Amino acid sequence: MIKRKRFGQHFLNSNSIAKSIVVEAQITKNDIVFEVGTGQGILTPLLCENAKKVISVDVDETLVKNAKSKFSTLENLVLKSGDGFKKKDVFTIFVSNLPYSRSKDAIEWLAKTSFSHGVIMVQKEFAEKLLAKSSKNRKAISIIANHAFKITLLSKVGKNNFSPPPKIDSVILKIVKKNKMSKDLIQTINKIFSYRRKTVKNILKQFNIESVIDKRVDDLSGDEIINLANKILEK
Repeated sequence: MIKRKRFGQHFLNSNSIAKSIVVEAQITKNDIVFEVGTGQGILTPLLCENAKKVISVDVDETLVKNAKSKFSTLENLVLKSGDGFKKKDVFTIFVSNLPYSRSKDAIEWLAKTSFSHGVIMVQKEFAEKLLAKSSKNRKAISIIANHAFKITLLSKVGKNNFSPPPKIDSVILKIVKKNKMSKDLIQTINKIFSYRRKTVKNILKQFNIESVIDKRVDDLSGDEIINLANKILEK
C-alpha cells in the first residue's frame, strides 16, 4: 500500500467505518452522490447500493482504472480521473475522505456549490478549525464553513483505521448546506483575516471605506464578519 504523498492521502481500511459513513449520508434513490477520492473503493460500492447515480473521482488514474475493472457491474457508477474540485457535475450528496492538503480548497469549493448535504472525513486538526468556538482560534475557513453549512461532529476515527496510518486522528463530519457563497465573498473573508490584527476602521480603510468601528476581527461574531465582507463587496 503506497501513500500518495503528493495528495496527502491515506486509505480507509475499516469496513465498519465505511458503512457508518454511508448510513449517515442518508442516500435515497433520488440522489446523485459525488465522491472525491475513489481510493481503493471501500466506500464506492456501498454508495451505489441506494443512489440513483454515484460519480466517483480520483486524481490517480491507476486507482480509477482499477476501480473500473473492480466495479464493472455497477451500472449506476461513473468513474472519472482528475481533480474533483474542478469538476462541474451536479449532485445532491457529497462524500469524501478529504486529503489534508486539499481540505481548505474542498470546503471553499463546497461553499460555492449547490447540494443538499454531505459526510466528510477530515484530520482532527482541520475539524478543530471548522468547529472553533473561540474567536482566537477561528480562521477564515471557520467563518466560511459555518456560514455555508450546519456542521455536526459525528465520530472520531483513529489513525490505525488507515493504510498507511497518518500522524493524526481523523473525524467524520456531517455538513448540511445553508448558504451558497460567491467566490468574491470567500476571497474577501480570506482578505479580512490577513488584516485580523487591525481594527475594522483600518481594515475598511484598505478598501477606501470610512468607518469609526474600533473593534478587531477577533471581537466580531461570524455574522458580523460576513456583513463586513459584504459591505466591502458592495462598494
